[in-house]
Parts: sequence; structure tokens; C-alpha cells
Amino acid sequence: MNAEAGNSRTTAPLVGVGLRHPHYEAALSGEADVDFVEVHAENFFVDGGARLAVLEHARELYDISLHCTALGLGSAVGTSEQAVAKLAELVARFDPLLVSDHLCFSWVDIDGRPVHAGDLLPLARTAESLAVLEVNIDRVQQAIGRPLLVENVTSYLDEAEPDYGEAEFLCRLVERTGCLLLVDINNLLVNAHNQDSPSPIEAAKSWLDEIPGAAVGEIHLAGYSPVQRGELAIDDHSAPVSEAAWQVYDYALWRLGMVPTLVEWDQDLPEWTVLQEQAQRARHIGSADPAARGNF
Repeated sequence: MNAEAGNSRTTAPLVGVGLRHPHYEAALSGEADVDFVEVHAENFFVDGGARLAVLEHARELYDISLHCTALGLGSAVGTSEQAVAKLAELVARFDPLLVSDHLCFSWVDIDGRPVHAGDLLPLARTAESLAVLEVNIDRVQQAIGRPLLVENVTSYLDEAEPDYGEAEFLCRLVERTGCLLLVDINNLLVNAHNQDSPSPIEAAKSWLDEIPGAAVGEIHLAGYSPVQRGELAIDDHSAPVSEAAWQVYDYALWRLGMVPTLVEWDQDLPEWTVLQEQAQRARHIGSADPAARGNF
């Protein structure tokens, strides 16, 4: 096993859940058994009103994580100055536990006008992409005054001859920008399935072996609609965390340390209590005897 496994971060991880609109009433009626809640930052890029009042109330009960979906850090045309400014306002106002976005591009130039693609489009893993990311991430980090967490994404077509493997690309990004990584375990499993890996679990573990623990600031857990081998899996966040993801998560904690962890669920939302149960399972795994980890 990798020599970095079982690093010095040995305390139990902070565990949070995604806070989505249908759960506002339940989540804000009283403190739940979670350490933090994550919101999609763009939903709160407003100057006032009910949305910010909801976030103010949530901040009284929980730590907040701001998760962006639209900055488009890999966009050659750059990130939206307005969006970066609004994110900086939220960070200054709510002092979030974590701030994150995705390793993707979203903005393109059409007839001299920036247009958002409405999706998290995967990047070519090239030196040119690294240079674009370095500029855009630096701009965001300068604005928010802290490291940004960058999440690995799903990709339904892999590059034939990339300059870097995904894990190496992310490590170089950390070295060049000082950002941290948000490791989405569900995305690792979806990608491995779609690449027809004989064992998505082992593929995910091998990916984690390439990442230094000190570079990781958060883990995401989620589930996706199950499909048969050979069928395309979609990262739809519509199901409980899969058993495969729980197994990889146990390995990740042994490999990376007690990293703050978030349970995501965005489609076919369950009751608020179900999300808390998923968080409790993550906490249970995190509180297990460290000596029992790594024996896979």
C-alpha cells in the first residue's frame, strides 16, 4: 500500500448534507445531527430577501459550505466577474467552512459574447488547460481570500491520449495554484463503470492512491441510478450512497485522513431524516478503529 496511507489526521471527520429547497422547513425547525450543510452558492447570488434570510437562519444552526456549479474554472474566456464578486460577498458575510467548484469549463465565446453552457463540461487534460485553470482559480482565491476546493467530475467520453492522467492533472493543479481538492467518490465510480472497468471499486482505490492526503479538503458521497455493466451510468444524485461508495469511502479515510465529508442528494429527494441517517453512517465509518482500515 502507499506509504502515505494512514496519515496524521486521525480525528473523526466533520459530516454534512446538502441542503435543498424541499428540506428548508425541516432543517431550519431545529438543529439536526450534522456538522454542516452545503448550499449551491449561485442560488444565493442576490442582494437580499427571503433566500438570504434562509441562509442566515441556517448559519445560526450549522456551519455552511458554499458549493459553486457555474464558475467554469476551466473556461478559456475566463470566469464571470459578477459571479466571482457575488461569491466573495457570500464568503465575507457567512464565513463558510468550505468553498468549492468543479474541474470543468462552462463559459464559451459565441460571436464575441460569453455564453454559459448550463453543464459541467470536462476539460482536456493538457498544459493549456492547466494554464487556464491557474489564472481563473487564482482570480477566485484572491477574491475570497482562501483556498478554493476543486472537484473531480464525471466524463462520459475519455480522452484518447491526454497529457496527464486525471489524478496527476489534479496534483499539478494543486501545486500550481495552492487550491485543495474535493474528491467525489461517486464520480470516480461512475467514470470507472462507464470506462468498463472490471472493478470500479479497485479503480477508485487506485485513483485515491495517486492523491496526497494533504491536498484533499473534502469528500463528497452520493448515489446514482443503478445500471447494468455496459450501460451508461449517469451521475444523477438520485439514490442513497451505494455500497460500493461506502467501501471506497472507508478506504479513502484510511488513505487520506479524516476529511470533512458531505452526503449529496439532488434528485428524487428523500425525507430530511434519511439524509441524516446517511450522514450518521458516514460518521460511524469515520469513528471506526483506524487500525481496522486498509485491510482490503
